[in-house]
Order: sequence, then structure tokens, then C-alpha cells
Amino acid sequence: MEKKNEKEMIIKIAGDEWEKLLDEAFKKANRKAKIDGFRPGKAPKNVFIKHYGKESLYYEASNRAIEVAYDKLLEENENLEIVAEPDVTINSIDDTGVEFKFTLTLKPEVKLGKYKGLKVKKDKVEVTDEEVAHSIEHMREHYKENVTKEGKIEEGDIAVIDFEGFKDGKPFDGGKGENYSLEIGSHTFIPGFEEQLIGLKAGDEKDLDITFPEDYHVDDLKGQPVVFKVRVNEVKQVVIPELDKDFFDDLGMEGIDSKESLEKQVRENIEAQKEKQAEDKWSDDLLEEVAKTTEMDIPDAMISAEQSRMVREYGQNLQMQGISLEQFYQFTGMSEDKLKEEYKEQATKRVTYRLIMDAIIKEENIEVDEKEVDKEIKDLAQKYNMTEEEFTNNFGSEMIRYELKVRRVLDILKGVKEK
Repeated sequence: MEKKNEKEMIIKIAGDEWEKLLDEAFKKANRKAKIDGFRPGKAPKNVFIKHYGKESLYYEASNRAIEVAYDKLLEENENLEIVAEPDVTINSIDDTGVEFKFTLTLKPEVKLGKYKGLKVKKDKVEVTDEEVAHSIEHMREHYKENVTKEGKIEEGDIAVIDFEGFKDGKPFDGGKGENYSLEIGSHTFIPGFEEQLIGLKAGDEKDLDITFPEDYHVDDLKGQPVVFKVRVNEVKQVVIPELDKDFFDDLGMEGIDSKESLEKQVRENIEAQKEKQAEDKWSDDLLEEVAKTTEMDIPDAMISAEQSRMVREYGQNLQMQGISLEQFYQFTGMSEDKLKEEYKEQATKRVTYRLIMDAIIKEENIEVDEKEVDKEIKDLAQKYNMTEEEFTNNFGSEMIRYELKVRRVLDILKGVKEK
């Protein structure tokens, strides 16, 4: 029985078309067949079938037939708006052909609510002096240097040390290091270690009496007293650059040659970033408002497809950091199902907003001509330092066309009048 927004369709592949697929399956299977008197791939078809049976070819042939049947379904039903991967079952299969039942998820009907004259305001954007100062301080931190210093170790310095830990007079695993750079005050080592280095200088040696915390991750060392023998090889001072000519040259920002010009540029950058965030939030707030009065029955398959898409996007982002999804699951105890569940609310919102925008595009009869698409591709290709051909091959002109239509929809929601 068909559910709402679902359609069942029967497609049969038979006759010569099916025989051709069976023949392709035979050629593939025959390459691995072990039949006395014949080398792999050399047995005649009638010998192969006598040995293995024609049914042995059904699985491979039906897999290929699914693609053929689905292409035929799409060709014969161009008006259908299919929004998720179809569910496919085999009704029957034999020498004469294979019959599939496709359960299609169709785009749901959307009854638009109010989408013009909405009383949703955009957040005001403000940039404080504190935000500008914090951003500049972060830039200075980025260009900090570790400079060798004479004299004693102080809080914030970096001590380059050799160390070895002993419990009951014997060295323990993981307690040794050479030329280790330790920032004093970073609390990288167990409590008491860094503090006892303060006041030492390069060349000094000292035995540090340390007691491991009760919750330490190594059972043999929990709450145990140990001695670390330490030698200081070098002391480095962290030097944060002043706002001077050398710093401005290092930044390499055009037109920045003074504290005032840097503050002005940083303020503009923060303002632009906040403006973008405010615009994005306004768009979401407007779509959320439209959704309150819009009626639609979203198929579960659409939400599931969006969840899978979001997991793939997350995996691609992790890959750029050199981490695979499998490693992420292992490190965090997460699983694909758990990650999908976390994305469910956001996926539902994405699908809802997309359906609303599609409905407004249709209602407003929004069209985008080729000149607009070409101009957008040209602008974006320049922005991402790509040729127009490379950009089009990567993203496709239809995606750009849709994005331009969405932009028009958002202008309508915001009450922006067309030029």
C-alpha cells in the first residue's frame, strides 16, 4: 500500500535486453570459473551453465538491471520529482526476465503560509574597542618568538630540559625525555613539576620531589611519590612583538603602517564578519517564521537522505584535517547512527527551508537568465582563483542558477525590492 508522498512502480527487464545482461554476467563470472579442462574465462557458455546453472548469473545480472530499469523509469516519468534514493525489491526473476518494484519518495506538496511583509528584524551589528584590541593581541601572539635568555626561569618562560623519573629508585616507563620544551605555567606536566623549575637557569640540575595525582591514568603511579632528575639545557623567553614597523611589515597587509591603520582595518574585518553572520541569521529567522504558517508532510526518507549528506560533509571536513570518519568514531566513541541522530533536527530544518524556498520560486515564477549565471561563475572563479571552466566542472552551472534563485527568494522575504 502506497504511503503519502510515495509511489510504487513496476519495471520489467526481459527478452533480448535481459539475455544481454545475463551474457555480460556470464563473461564476468567465467573469468573466475574453475571448470576441468578449461582455463579461467575460456569455458563455453553452455558448459558454464551446465556446471553452475543459469541461476548463478541472476545476482550479477539483476544488479546491472536495476540501473537499466531505473533509467527507463526516469525516462518514462520525467514529471516525477524524486527526492531520495528509491527502495527496490525484486518481484520475480527467471530465464525470461526480472521484475522490480521501485518505491519512490516524491517531493511533498507545500501549502505556503505568509512569506511577505514579515515582522522579522535583522540584528544590529556593533564592534567594540575590546574586540578590536583582542583581535590585534591574537595577531601579535601569532608572531611571537622564543628567544634564548640569560638568567633564571620565570613564569611564562620556556625551559628546555632533560628529565628522568624514578619510583623507589628505579626509572619508570614514560618518565624520560630529552631537550623537551616546557612552557612554565602551561600545566602540561603533573602538579608541582613546573613550579619547582622556577628560579633555575641553564646548566642547573635539580631533583624534583613529586607525588602523582590519585586520579592519574597509570595505576602503578596513582598517588605515588617519585623523584624527577632534571637538567636545564636552555631557557627561552617568549617575546611578543610591539606594534612597530617590523610587525607591520611581517603582517604584509596593504596600507597598514601604523597602530591606527591596523585598528581601522581590523574593525572593518570584524564588522564584515559580523554582518555576514547577521545576514545568515536573518535569513534563517525569516524562513523559520514562514515555516510556522506553512503546511507540508516531509517524508522520512528526505530527512534521512539529508542526515547522510551532512555526515558525508563532516567526513570531508575531517579529511582536510587528516582524520578519517572511522578514526573520529574510534576516538570519540561515536557511531554513524549516533552522528546522524545528532544531525536530525538540523537536517529537518534544512529540508523544510529548502522546500519552502522551492515553493516560493514556483509561486513567484523566479527565473535566472544565462547572463546572470555566466557573470556569477566569472566572479566566483576569480574569487577562488580558478578558471571559469574549472569552476563549472567542479560546481555545475545548475547549482549556480539555483543559488541565484534562492538569493531572489531571500530578497523577497527581506522585503528587498528588485532593481
